[in-house]
Amino acid sequence: MTQTTTDRPPGAPGTDTSLAIEVRGLQVRYGGFTAVAGIDLDVRRGEVFALLGTNGAGKTTTLEVLEGFGTRTGGTVSVLGLDPATERSALQPRMGVQLQEGGFVDELTVLETLQLWQKLVERPDRPERLLERFELGGKRGTPVGKLSGGEKRRLDLAMAVWGSPELVVLDEPTTGLDPESRRRTWDAIRELQEAGRTVVLTTHYLEEAEALADRVAIMHAGRVAVRGTLSEIVAAQPSGFSATLPAGVADLPWLGGTVEREGDAVRVRTTDLQGDLTAFLGWAAARGVQLSDLRAAPASLADIYHAIRTEEQR
Repeated sequence: MTQTTTDRPPGAPGTDTSLAIEVRGLQVRYGGFTAVAGIDLDVRRGEVFALLGTNGAGKTTTLEVLEGFGTRTGGTVSVLGLDPATERSALQPRMGVQLQEGGFVDELTVLETLQLWQKLVERPDRPERLLERFELGGKRGTPVGKLSGGEKRRLDLAMAVWGSPELVVLDEPTTGLDPESRRRTWDAIRELQEAGRTVVLTTHYLEEAEALADRVAIMHAGRVAVRGTLSEIVAAQPSGFSATLPAGVADLPWLGGTVEREGDAVRVRTTDLQGDLTAFLGWAAARGVQLSDLRAAPASLADIYHAIRTEEQR
């Protein structure tokens, strides 16, 4: 008999109703290779949660387990109070999924694809609404095999959000999209959250996570290296500023951060961006030093990944 959430003892995974996803000690191994090495994840109901990471970090493998497509080696997983490994048939109607590669029938038109989807999915919706929402009306009679990569991604997203499911899982939803299509995808994700839905997405774009996600987790080598809000994660890493000095300037002010100089180019990495930048600009003003190419910015995703790799090597 299939176990339901009401059968689970207090405190067991799936009994916290504030969580859409609860993962404890998830492990996935393929022979001698460990793809996911005992991670914990909590995704709250109604939030947008971004799962970031380097290539091969284990993001897609983790999503496959959450979706019920992948098999875990160890740990416990609860998605909407259900175990996707044993209760996928009950979970499937409540979840929409966009994979990195859509499984389309190339000979079917866009409209025929949505009409087929309408017969397969229990959640009610209308093909015409999705055609309009994702600007595919002009392609309704076009065979899917003739669509561009970006158009296929939009069709895939339309199918994932069909009927506004409780949970939507999106694996790199904006890969291959032009800036305008990317913006419209962001709008669709925001609409889902405004309707009280939960969204989990993977992305390689820091600006995408920054624009959409309430919280993020960054994976590396099968583990969750850091987690929290993006501002918390970025604030924990050094910021930086750089400038080009006029020829002949030898001395620099004392700064709390790390100063690198190559010829007339200066780069500073610091945990006190405001303080060190103020000191640097004050020094330049007092000496009449004209700075060029002045740039200041918080840590980038590349900086964070570099810090994670460096920490691992210690």
